[in-house]
Order: sequence, then structure tokens, then C-alpha cells
Amino acid sequence: MLDGGEGTAAGAASATPQPLEWKFSQVFGERTAGEEVQEVDIISAIEFDRTGDHLATGDRGGRVVLFERTDAKDHGGHRKDLEMMDYSISRHPEFRYKTEFQSHEPEFDYLKSLEIEEKINKIRWCQTANGALFLLSSNDKTIKFWKVQEKKVKKICDFYVDLSRAVGNGPVVCSSMSTSSKPCMENGGCNESPFGYTSIENSLPSGGIPSLCLPVVNSHETSLVAKCRRIYAHAHDYHINSISNNSDGETFISADDLRINLWNLEISNQSFNIVDVKPANMEDLTEVITSAEFHPTHCNMLAYSSSRGSIRLIDMRQSALCDTHSKLFEEPEVPASRSFFTEIIASISDIKFAKDGRYILSRDYMTLKLWDINMDSGPVATFQVHENLRPKLCDLYENDSIFDKFECCLSGDGLHMATGSYSNMFRVFGCSEGSTEATTLEASKNPMRRQVQTLTRPSKSLGPLPRVLRRGADTSGVDVNGSAFDFATKLLHLSWHPTENLLACAASNSLYMYYA
Repeated sequence: MLDGGEGTAAGAASATPQPLEWKFSQVFGERTAGEEVQEVDIISAIEFDRTGDHLATGDRGGRVVLFERTDAKDHGGHRKDLEMMDYSISRHPEFRYKTEFQSHEPEFDYLKSLEIEEKINKIRWCQTANGALFLLSSNDKTIKFWKVQEKKVKKICDFYVDLSRAVGNGPVVCSSMSTSSKPCMENGGCNESPFGYTSIENSLPSGGIPSLCLPVVNSHETSLVAKCRRIYAHAHDYHINSISNNSDGETFISADDLRINLWNLEISNQSFNIVDVKPANMEDLTEVITSAEFHPTHCNMLAYSSSRGSIRLIDMRQSALCDTHSKLFEEPEVPASRSFFTEIIASISDIKFAKDGRYILSRDYMTLKLWDINMDSGPVATFQVHENLRPKLCDLYENDSIFDKFECCLSGDGLHMATGSYSNMFRVFGCSEGSTEATTLEASKNPMRRQVQTLTRPSKSLGPLPRVLRRGADTSGVDVNGSAFDFATKLLHLSWHPTENLLACAASNSLYMYYA
């Protein structure tokens, strides 16, 4: 990390690191030429679990799809030590489809005459237990807690009674459990039945039912079952934009435009409002909450961003209602650069803590900013994502593209970051000291088709921020291929593997994966 901070950033090499060389790994749901994409199939959320062995995606149709890693398992199905594996000579990382389930359905709020979409806004993995996977999924109003587990399904034969051989005048009652084979009487008796029946014909007393056969289990089948364990509803008046798990493994937060609620995973009918920015008079509203994230190691700390470009760090030990912040991170505005679009493009769409919790990565419309939580005077580095679009802000405002919410992500070692752009492009930056890496890639089978590498020198420090670096700026009015940007194809969602240089990107209904 930039100044050789503690934790994951401490081991950065003193020499200038080499840019990562990205290669295509695999794609799920690739579109064919001219194929029309259904709205419900567009991916709206993506997340690796903390081990990196599983990946979850959510779409606008309310479905959650799970993928499982397969390349790091030996022939016996046991996990190999990743540190002992040399991926330079082994196969590239591979995932396979695991299962999917319908998480949310469309609803209608009759009190407010409001339609609630089934679109999945956020997915967050929880701690695993007893071989089962747990995750949270959210739409605009409701959060659900899911358990995905392998279940062994037993198959047994029918209870069978030959009524023609029954003795007595009373009725004969037959109960059926599972039909998987024909009655055993068609095979000439039960004593040696191939269907697993056990006969008691010879042990019945006189006057009994000589043809009664008792079924036994004859097969086991394993299937994945997704079960909704909890539903956390009716706690948000506005659309949920964030959910985040706490490091204590017991609680999580959910945030909408004006409030942040704290939940216990085991209690679905009660939450605690810990942040409330709603003014007494809504006409006095100046900013809204755009994203919220728990600190990765300190269970009492969390950060949330606003539409005015600020990030607030709060400590839940100070008071029950965290209406005051411990630290405020915002970049001083340069009056000469102010325009009609200044406040719109300053809105932060996503924030992420680094793995060690020392740094916060934020994404606004034009830039990525890296913040040191020990320095609130300004960001330690600023990365230009698509500065060439600044002359087109008026057009972007008219087609509402200026309100697109791009996500960002950090590598597990804290040395790289990534975020999306238009024309299904995404950019990877190096954030270690001395790095000038700013790579542009395309979500396709040939990610380097549009550009092989863009290396730019950090500019001199600007204004009162002596450590600010501005990297990756491109002043051309078109993309790297010389063509105009396609604002209809945008890469909003992406996730970085927690321990390896492996990126998963969502382009419309397709999931692309790349490794370096």
C-alpha cells in the first residue's frame, strides 16, 4: 500500500512492482451475436466468499446463482494447499455451476401503492458451519438469510399388500411413501426381491396377511437444498443500498438513503437504528447515505458514504445512536472547478475497506480515491477512471447515465484495485508505492483487445494535499479503440478473489472471470 502501512500492505516490495498481466479464465452465460438479453437475466450483484472457493451472483429476476471452484481440488476431492500450488504451470482457476434458487419475488406495497422489484441489490456471505453455506441477499426492501446444504434423499419402495391373498373380513389399509419400483409380488415372491423388500410371509400366524412386504431403503441421492432461515423485513422506508456483515459473526447492518439499521442474524423481527440522517423538515435534506461497510476486524466500527462525496467513520461504543462521527473524510472543493454537475459526480457509489482495515477505497462517478483512516485531510491517492467523459457530462445527464452506480474492489494483498466503466470496460490500478499501473481491459474473451497497457506518471502534488497522486487520466474523447463509448453497455459489478489475483466481472447477463 502507498506508504508502507501495517497489515497486508507492509510486505510491499521496495522495487517498483510490475503491472499484472491479465488473462481470460472462463465465462458463464455468454451471449451469441444478436441475442436479445432478457431484463430479468441481467446480473445485479456479485460476491466471493471469504475463502474464495464460492462465488454468488444475483440478477434482476430475484435469482441467486452459486458457483464452486474446482481446479484446486485433488482427485480425492480434498482441498490442496494453495501456497504449495504453482499456478504458473497449473491450469487457470476454474469454477463450475453449483446451484441456484429464487431468493425474492415481486411484491406490491398496498399502503404506499408501490411496486417492489425482485432485483437482488446486494449479496453478502456469512460464516459457514457444518458444511453448509450461509448468505444474505437483499432487494429494495427485504433481506433474507439463506442456508445452502447438501441433503441425502432416501428412496424406498411401496408398501404392498396383495388383496387377493388377504385373509379376514376387515379392510386392508395400504400406505405409500415413495414409488421407485414395481411391487415385489411380480417377481415371484419377496424372499429374494431385487427391489430390497423383506418378506414376513413365513413368520405370520394363521389367518394373517401372507403377502405383506416391508420396504427398505434401496438408494441414496444427494441434492443441494436452499432454505430461507430468516426474513428481515419492514425496517426500511427507502430502498436498501447496502448490507454488510460484522466481524463478530453475529450481526450485520443494512442501509437505505437515510438510515442504517443493526440486526442480529438470529432475530428477524427487531433491529436497532444506529444512524439517522433524516432532518425534521425534508426540505432541509442536503445529502443521503449511498453505501455502508463494517470494518473488517473491529466489530464496533463502520463507515458510510454520502451523496456529497464524504465518508464518515463511526464508533458504536460512543452512543446508541451514532449521530456524530469519529472521523470525516472529504476532499476540499476547488471553487474554480465547480459546475452544475459537481455535486452529482461527487456522489460516492461504493466504498470498500482494505483487508487490514487501514485504508478505505471509494468510487465516485469519475474517480477512485484511496483514503487512510489515520489521515482525514484528504485522499492519499486519486485514480482517474474515465476522465475523457468530462466534456460529455451534459449528454450523460440527459440519458441518466451520470447516475450509474459503479462498484469498486480491492485485492486481498491491498496492492491493486479495480472498477468498471462503459463499453463493458474495467480498469485495474496499482496502489503500492511507486506503482504507475493503470490497465484498461474489456469484458470479453480477449480482455487486452482494446488496450494492452496504459502507464502514466503521477502528477505533482496538488494544493494542500502533498501525497495526492492522480493516475490513469486519459484526455481523449473516445475509448482506446478510437470509437465512441457505448453507454448502454456498462460494467457496474465486479469482485476480487480474497487471496489471489482473480477478478469476476458482470457484463449484462454474462459472468466473466480473469486471472493474473
